[in-house]
Amino acid sequence: MSHQSQPIPCRVVDIAASPRHSHFAYFRSLPYPYTGVTVNVDVTALADFCRRTPCSFYLAFIHAAALAADRIPELRRRIRGDQVVEYAECPTSHTEAAEDGTYTYCTLRHHMPLADYLRTAGEAREAARHQRGLVEDEDVESMYFVSTLPWLHYTALVQPVACGDESNPRITWGRYEEDAAGCLIMPVSLLVHHALADGVHMAAFYEGLTGFVQHPETMQG
Repeated sequence: MSHQSQPIPCRVVDIAASPRHSHFAYFRSLPYPYTGVTVNVDVTALADFCRRTPCSFYLAFIHAAALAADRIPELRRRIRGDQVVEYAECPTSHTEAAEDGTYTYCTLRHHMPLADYLRTAGEAREAARHQRGLVEDEDVESMYFVSTLPWLHYTALVQPVACGDESNPRITWGRYEEDAAGCLIMPVSLLVHHALADGVHMAAFYEGLTGFVQHPETMQG
């Protein structure tokens, strides 16, 4: 069995013993229990790294975002019935253009050096392009949902969710543009279930993401 298809272990979190147990109950009771933010991220160093390597900026950024998210236990947690589970790691699921003009899903694991990730991700993307329909190839509950708006340098984003207990974080980014200082600035959005995560956890994600994109050599393993 390949690393990409191995099941991901998870543990049950005792929310009743958590300092956030009342927050969990309150936000879970809301009809729209999600919170999100869009932050401008300086991706100059990562874009330069990808030009020099050379490698796909798109894949390198997915790798950085997934590694940053996995550092935050609250982003690896999911609501499952009356329980909360925490995955050891969470793969990403993004869309790929299919041969029939529609799109399909592609799942990627990321706990490996960037060079290995780029190779396995390239193979997974090629296989996904030949699929038909929207079929996930792994446990959907564990995933980060990734999407992009490469046509827009946006300032805010409203993302579709099923509401209720759907608790997969959503990571989205737009087109980067050069600012007055010559830096490449890209909007990056994060949406989380507020019963599981707060602003401090979102801030920690962006701190980790900034570290990876400003020092991409740290993703080399």
